Amino acid sequence: MSYLHTFGAHVPTRIVANAELAAELGCAPEWIESASGIRERRYADGDTVADLAIAAARDCLARAGMEASKLGLIMVSSGSAERRFPGPAATVAAALGLNTTPVLDLPIASAGSIFALSLASQLAVTYGDVLVVASEKMSSVIQGAARDQNTAILFGDGAGAALVSSRPSRIEIVDSVLHTDGANREDLSLDWGGPLRMNGRTVILQATRKLPAVIQEVLQRSGLVAAEVKQFVMHQANQNLIMKVARTLEVDASLMFSNIAKYGNTSSASMLIAASEWEPSPGYTVFAGFGAGFNWGALLARVA
Repeated sequence: MSYLHTFGAHVPTRIVANAELAAELGCAPEWIESASGIRERRYADGDTVADLAIAAARDCLARAGMEASKLGLIMVSSGSAERRFPGPAATVAAALGLNTTPVLDLPIASAGSIFALSLASQLAVTYGDVLVVASEKMSSVIQGAARDQNTAILFGDGAGAALVSSRPSRIEIVDSVLHTDGANREDLSLDWGGPLRMNGRTVILQATRKLPAVIQEVLQRSGLVAAEVKQFVMHQANQNLIMKVARTLEVDASLMFSNIAKYGNTSSASMLIAASEWEPSPGYTVFAGFGAGFNWGALLARVA
């Protein structure tokens, strides 16, 4: 049995509002918000993916009142890391003063945090306290290619973190489900030195089907239905997508936690950044994400 102890986050100080981006892309600020639900996002000018991850990791540990030396494992998810290897996890461990603690890198865009939480919930039985971090610098991805307004409006930078442990806490991890289907892998992909490729139609179509299905799957495994869930904390991809998931599940839109208006889509970091601002209330909460691969999953937690 594993538990969620606390979350953390770090977002850059530079705010890029829709008006600034619209002027660059030749579109209206109002169109950006209506298409995505985003009003502003953050860009990290000088920081690397690892820098953002380190800041989020430290925030999470500070909130937990825990020394890094107590960690048994670190997992870092990023789809926008600057180099092939080593991944950012080794840099995070070194910055925290650790020289024997094992680390894992998960290069899974968007769905990386849900995969990491699910894996951490199982590995915590062996490793004890597991620090999960997801960090993305998507501004470097969209600025390094021809500016496609359909993708450039979406993304921002930031990092989130979570502490998962076998030690009891208020938030118990009940179950999780993960899936992968590579049939449409080319519809959301990023090659080294190349532009982001995103077939928005396919991504939205698949996400609107697979997210409600996996949420229902993890609930059914515990004999629950969506109406019994107090809160849904999802990957913040697009506000319209989040609302479509709510309609499919037949739950009130107010139950879908959302902070995408402030930060945009920060890929794998978004769910953990959202969780860092989420206020747990007694009952069931579902975490869920969908992303490149295609990879998707859901995790059921019970808050005491």
